[in-house]
Amino acid sequence: MSKLWGGRFTKKTDQLVEEYTASIMFDKELAEEDIQGSLAHVTMLGKQGILPADDVEKIKDGLYRVMQRIHRGDIEFSISDEDIHMNIEKTLIDDIGPVGGKLHTGRSRNDQVATDMHLYLRKRVVEFVDLLHKLQSALVEQAKANLDTILPGYTHLQRAQPILFAHHMMAYVSMFARDAERLQDSYKRINMLPLGAGALAGTTFPIDRHFVASQLKFDRVYENSLDAVSDRDFILEFLSHASIIMMHLSRLSEELIMWSSTEFHFVELDDAFCTGSSIMPQKKNPDVPELVRGKTGRVYGNLIGLLTVLKSLPLAYNKDMQEDKEGMFDTVRTLQGALQLFAPMIATMKVNKDRMRQAVNQDFSNATDIADFLVGKGLPFRQAHEVIGKTVLYCIQQNKYLLDLTLDEFKQFSDLFDERIYDVLQPEQVVNARNVYGGTARVQVAEAIARAERELEQTSVWTAEYSERSR
Repeated sequence: MSKLWGGRFTKKTDQLVEEYTASIMFDKELAEEDIQGSLAHVTMLGKQGILPADDVEKIKDGLYRVMQRIHRGDIEFSISDEDIHMNIEKTLIDDIGPVGGKLHTGRSRNDQVATDMHLYLRKRVVEFVDLLHKLQSALVEQAKANLDTILPGYTHLQRAQPILFAHHMMAYVSMFARDAERLQDSYKRINMLPLGAGALAGTTFPIDRHFVASQLKFDRVYENSLDAVSDRDFILEFLSHASIIMMHLSRLSEELIMWSSTEFHFVELDDAFCTGSSIMPQKKNPDVPELVRGKTGRVYGNLIGLLTVLKSLPLAYNKDMQEDKEGMFDTVRTLQGALQLFAPMIATMKVNKDRMRQAVNQDFSNATDIADFLVGKGLPFRQAHEVIGKTVLYCIQQNKYLLDLTLDEFKQFSDLFDERIYDVLQPEQVVNARNVYGGTARVQVAEAIARAERELEQTSVWTAEYSERSR
């Protein structure tokens, strides 16, 4: 059969050109969305009297059969038919005859493919909010189980101040909450209908774009036909949000990798999420966080790739824009895999509370509290800072920690020291002294957990509602 667009041509397309320009190898992933859009479109054509009711019913029945065949894997897609749209249309025509060719009345592949991608990303965004919800829930449960676990907090990867392990977990809950908010906000820009824009200028047929939007549960219709077919901002926005999520996952991955090492031994990942060595039988490698850390780069690359494709394209559609899909699909798969693995990996992670406590007891991360103690006695902070610096230097030279010093040793550096210094230096006291909103004090972290649980309940409601709307 000749090309569906072949009337103007006198030669067959070169085989290499067909292979190079075809997108069916990857855009077949849009098959369900393509049929979903076509069903709404042909329903509208019937409503508007553009197609007779009998033709509409034949086309709809044929599209449902094509969908069933795709689900069964009965259709072999062809490169010669270029893309998912032409493959489905040809399959439909083979099934119901020439009437299938009427489906494309009043639309172009340009507005058709844009609609498919809006439908596709709309579903994915809701799925990712749900996956982030599961990961946040796992982090919250670890936080609740470790409200009394203290570990060193770090700056510059140097021990800085003691914090609750729960506080550390809740930092990531906050990061992923922002990620979920960004995805939720992007939904309103994804949930816009481009169909009806035609190739670039609209159509001469009396179509009803708002009816199609209601059929497909879109909230809005693109105001400008040129913008409708050339807009890929919604994909860029998704790729940007995905890149930030992967960055957050990568930061957490780095900490899990370090904490799993013998040098730290703060946590142990479950065997189900680790692998061994082919030569060193003692090894337990944190491959999942390592791969997530590595795959972050490819997600960044997909964002930069599409930005580069779009940076100098004139309006409206250009073949360059075919490059919008592979990176999007790859990012969806990469992010999906990472989030699906991270929630159970965090949930099953063992926390070595004793090792964390030992680390806190063998450092100088409580030094700031001595300075605060002296400030409370009236010493200016800068002078107190110098006193504690000299005290720490003395400890290092004597191979001691601050709690090992006698009161006489403390008084070498300031007469303001008294017996209360030993209470001030206890890790629990250091942690609970930071009793400010957002601080690491136990009461503040417990309240943060309660707030997060309430927010997660709201996210569950949003996910349930928008999952239904995106079907």
